[in-house]
Amino acid sequence: MLISPAFAQDAAGGGLALITQFAPLILIFAVFYFLLIRPQQKRQKEHKTLLAALKRGDRVLTAGGIIGRVTQVKEGVDEVEVEIAPNVRVSVLRQTIGDVLKPVGANDAGGKS
Repeated sequence: MLISPAFAQDAAGGGLALITQFAPLILIFAVFYFLLIRPQQKRQKEHKTLLAALKRGDRVLTAGGIIGRVTQVKEGVDEVEVEIAPNVRVSVLRQTIGDVLKPVGANDAGGKS
């Protein structure tokens, strides 16, 4: 008898042991997917639709923190012309626009009821 009974029993239950070893890894991946990957993909999709809907007159916030008004949307090119001060226009890449700012109404200021 060269093989001990302990090794023989271990070889027979190998399938179940393999599943129990990989179950925590699968669980961790599932948690990462639902808490990190999926929300990030949703944000990217919303940002892409926001950039596709840019039009002349929109107030935008660039990734560099500059607030301006879109004066020209160039089709076929990833550039947008933004006026950052009176008679000061710059061309920015469409991807660097972080957000489109909504105008604040007079009744909305202050947040008082």
